[in-house]
Amino acid sequence: MQIATTERTKQIQAILERRLPLREKIATVEGNLRSLSRSLETLDQNRDRLITQVSDPEEQNNLKQLNFPQLQTQIQSQLAGLDLLKNRFNRDTINIGVIGRAGQGKSRLLQSLTGLSSNEIPTGDRGHCTGVRSTIQHQPGIDTYGEITFHSEHSFLQETIAPYYEDLGLGQVPYSLDEFARNPMPPRPSHLTNTAVEEGKYEYLQRYYHYLPQYRHLLSKSAPIKITKEQIREYVAQDNLQGERVYHNYLAVKEAKIFCVFPHPDVGQIALIDMPGLGDTGVGDETRLIEILAQDVDLVLLVRLPRPPRDYWGDVDLQLYDTASQALTTLAFKQWSFLILNHTEDNSPIGDNSIYCQDLKSDRENKGLHFAHCITANCADALETNQKLLDPVLNYLVENITELDRQYISSCQNSLLQLQQDIAAELNQASQILKGSTQNNNYFPLFIELFEQLWGELTSALEELLQDLRAERDLENLEFKQQVEAAITACREDNGIPTEEEIKERRDRLGGYPNAYYEYLNEVRAHLSQHFLLLDDVLKQGINQVKTKVTQILIEQGRMGNLAEARESEFISAIAEMIPDNLKRLKLGFQTLAEFDLSYRGLIQHRIRQHLDDLTPDETSLQLSPSPSAAELLSCLNSLHAEAIYKCETALDDLLAEPNQAAFAIVEEFLDRILRAKQVKQEWLKFLQEIYNQVWLEEFEEFGHNSKISQQWITEVEKAISANQKDNFYPFEYKQF
Repeated sequence: MQIATTERTKQIQAILERRLPLREKIATVEGNLRSLSRSLETLDQNRDRLITQVSDPEEQNNLKQLNFPQLQTQIQSQLAGLDLLKNRFNRDTINIGVIGRAGQGKSRLLQSLTGLSSNEIPTGDRGHCTGVRSTIQHQPGIDTYGEITFHSEHSFLQETIAPYYEDLGLGQVPYSLDEFARNPMPPRPSHLTNTAVEEGKYEYLQRYYHYLPQYRHLLSKSAPIKITKEQIREYVAQDNLQGERVYHNYLAVKEAKIFCVFPHPDVGQIALIDMPGLGDTGVGDETRLIEILAQDVDLVLLVRLPRPPRDYWGDVDLQLYDTASQALTTLAFKQWSFLILNHTEDNSPIGDNSIYCQDLKSDRENKGLHFAHCITANCADALETNQKLLDPVLNYLVENITELDRQYISSCQNSLLQLQQDIAAELNQASQILKGSTQNNNYFPLFIELFEQLWGELTSALEELLQDLRAERDLENLEFKQQVEAAITACREDNGIPTEEEIKERRDRLGGYPNAYYEYLNEVRAHLSQHFLLLDDVLKQGINQVKTKVTQILIEQGRMGNLAEARESEFISAIAEMIPDNLKRLKLGFQTLAEFDLSYRGLIQHRIRQHLDDLTPDETSLQLSPSPSAAELLSCLNSLHAEAIYKCETALDDLLAEPNQAAFAIVEEFLDRILRAKQVKQEWLKFLQEIYNQVWLEEFEEFGHNSKISQQWITEVEKAISANQKDNFYPFEYKQF
């Protein structure tokens, strides 16, 4: 079907636009694959370590059977395939590659298709002429120019020089350009003596070596350079228009791009890729051909020039076909290749070869050479080439490229799904390896036995502590009594009562003894009450001592020392935090004890204050006479102070057993909550079951070891399974616009 050129241009643009959204989707799949690869790498490392840790020979053997390296190889292969697919959809042109052995007319064909001359696309009759790969892109409304990208020193050594050393067995590859330039060429290996091809390779390497001074400066250019139309041949050709091999810049060139206006109207966003003809002795030519075809070409034109007096499909033709076919195994080469038979006229140096073109066309499939189409055209005739060749090629692309893209995607999807299934099977096997070991190492019977033992020892020790506290409950607390005596002594010795002289000065300043008296009452009361604040520390200390005793029992009889680093009273708070919220009874018991405190302000302060009323101006029962003196005022203060101390001392004597009673009460409350409440033993069982290997370290050392390594393994396997979900590798959707 003939497609109008203007419509074809729109369709080519639509194809390119349809490709672009898939790029991000492919990048997402690549990221998922790399994440999966990291998970498998971690799993492989754990597998190697686990083999030395498990004692069961069957488990060791099963671990060894896991072939994670093979899966990693498959992942890397898929990543390479996705990268090719992404590059295909990332291009802003439809690319047509032109390949063939040297001297078949590739350059003549490209000149006819692009309107360029021998100055931009070198041709010659004296051997290989084109030196580098060139991409020729149609760009309407411009003057022809070139863009040259050079090798870096590193890529030059690794991609260009290294293959010669490796292929010819020349020893260690030069590590730097200076070393390559400074040292003599390695001697010609003896096995090359009678091998023409390898002799040619050695001569080609010598070309790089001898002409290095002429092109070395170009290897330092990190960015592409733009050149004029007239300069292009100097960078892409081996010889000048006269056939003299005077150009050597091409030896440093990695890629050349030529931008021009194609003579064919409305070809759209099309680029032609010209590759140096095969058959030269450049090492790596076939590898580079495969890479270029795989990465940058949508359709390939294989050019063949039949030559009289007799021509046939030779081994070199079959080898070239096989090499090109390897580039993109996801699509049959027949679907994206054309055979171009270069027809010559009578006035050609080889005469009319039409009969030989027909012979090769008829015999191609007998030789296993299958193409989408075979076109016979005079590659040197621009009009014929554009009509008989370019139009059918462009029409084929417009009609078939979407389906080819779809097949390409489908092939990648199928490969990804197969990989996902392979990995899933391997991970399923990995997940089963330690199950038998886990089942055989059932810790629960031993846990129940140890729990019952702990429960008995813990309850006995706590009950014994409670009985000791009960016995002391109604006795005076000696530490508290001593602190009370110290406070009373301080009240008497440091009474804060003024002298007569101070009283007189205060009277003069305030304008009367009554005023001074009321002010001194407040000051003496405040001074007296501060001494009782000393009781706060001993009350807190007493409760902390009781909590410390409980902590000691929890650590020794309760085996809970490894659960928290805190000690003494802080240990109980730490355990309270650790107990899960759903174990309400047990948690409440620990919280109650942890939060309980005994203080002066809570226990004593209100009882002391009621005995200080006589030192309060509005409440005092001792008033001054109508004609007071300093001596009378002092006497009143001393009398009220002594009376207050006496009353406070008497009140405190009645409280000397309070600390012991409080200690007994809070411990009894604690035991009621954690030992005696309904179903609290079951809560202890649940709590300790989760942390059994921390409570009974030695008893569960083997169980803990097996459990830990099993859990680590299972966790890593689950991570890999999560990364290997099917949805992570099947995101493509390619719709027809």
